Amino acid sequence: MSPASERVVLGIDPHKRSVTIEVMGADETVLGGGRFGTDRDSCSAMLRYAKRWPERVWAIEGCSGIGRHVAHRLLADGGDVVDVPPKLTARARVFATGQGRKTDATDAHSVALVGTRMAGLRPVVNDEQFAVLRILVDRRRSLGEDHTRMISQLHQLLLELIPGGAKKDLSAAQAKALLTKVRPRDAAGKTRRRVAAALIAVLERIYQRKKSANKELTDQ
Repeated sequence: MSPASERVVLGIDPHKRSVTIEVMGADETVLGGGRFGTDRDSCSAMLRYAKRWPERVWAIEGCSGIGRHVAHRLLADGGDVVDVPPKLTARARVFATGQGRKTDATDAHSVALVGTRMAGLRPVVNDEQFAVLRILVDRRRSLGEDHTRMISQLHQLLLELIPGGAKKDLSAAQAKALLTKVRPRDAAGKTRRRVAAALIAVLERIYQRKKSANKELTDQ
C-alpha cells in the first residue's frame, strides 16, 4: 500500500478567517500541513492540497462552534468529518508538548492526535433540517439578546426621567404609556425622552420579530 493510499487524519484548528491543518498518518507521523484562509479560493486550495491523500478524515475542533463553517464546507465537498471537543484537544496538547500553551500549529497537531488515537468521535453529518433549526435558534437567541440589552438601556433612561424608574418586567406598550406622562423641560431630559421613545419603537419591532421567529421554530 502506497503512503498516499493510507488513511490519514487532517487535524484542523479553525478560526474565523483562517485554518491551520496538520496531516497525520496512522502511525502518528506528520505528513504535511499548512495555513489556509477561509475565503472561497483559499478553501479550494486546501481541498486541492488534501486530495493527495484520498483516504482522509477531517478532524475539526469545535464543529458546533467556531469550526462549524469549515465543517459545512467540507461536508458539501463530500468529505468525512469528525468533531473533536476542545477539552480533548487541550488534554492532547499538554501530553504532546508538556504544557498548555496554545498556538495554531500546536492546536492543529493536538486535533490530529485526537483524531488519530481516539475511536468514537462524533461524525458530522449534513443534516439540512438540523441546519435550518440551528439557524432559526441562533436568530431567536440574537433577538433575545438585543431585547435584553435595549430594555436595560430603556430602564436607565426611565430611571433618569421618572422618580423610582419603571418596574422590572416592562413591555414596550407599558413603557410607551409611562413616557406619555413625562414632559421634561431641560435639554438633557428632552433628549432622554426622545432616545427612550426611539428605543421603544425598536423594541416593538423586535417583539414582532421574536414572535415570528418563535412561530418559525414551532412550525419546524
